[in-house]
Amino acid sequence: MTDITLDYSNYFWQTDKIRLRALTTADADHRFAHSLDSISREEFNIGIELPTNIEQQTAWLEKYGGCREVNNMIAFAIETHTQEYVGMATIHGMDERHGKFGFSMIVDRPHRRRGYGIDAVRLILKYGFMERRFRKCNSACASYNTASAQLHQRLGFVQEGRLRKESFYNGEYHDELIFGLLLDEYNVAHQNNVT
Repeated sequence: MTDITLDYSNYFWQTDKIRLRALTTADADHRFAHSLDSISREEFNIGIELPTNIEQQTAWLEKYGGCREVNNMIAFAIETHTQEYVGMATIHGMDERHGKFGFSMIVDRPHRRRGYGIDAVRLILKYGFMERRFRKCNSACASYNTASAQLHQRLGFVQEGRLRKESFYNGEYHDELIFGLLLDEYNVAHQNNVT
């Protein structure tokens, strides 16, 4: 850029802590680093992944980066206002006919417990409900992932069920908690500054 002063004060895709931006192939090293944290990937309900490399991550980013809808998903990088990459978030499972969507979010271990993840989800919820006109957000997490369960509760999600022994990784079966947030519940939470 040349002598342009950027003014993010009215930018939709930010909070006072983070900004969502398009993923680029320059983020391949961050995605590779994610793959090395097997515990986080397991908590993310993926399980143990096969080894990957920067080239494979670059190919994934060439397909899914750029904030364009591919395979019913839009992926975002989460960064601080100083442009430090701290994680990744998606809006996915977008179903126009039934008016529902889902999200995923992962924050790198050194950046956790700073409010970055909840702010990223708040932006995705706002986009899903206020821009895309969806009526419900569905989500899930491993039953032992207390941080994720607490995040859902803080955002006003209701636990709608528990799928017993739904996932298998690290030698054990794990239950999955199912959460839902309706547009009316989002509006109440938003008015009460929960979201």
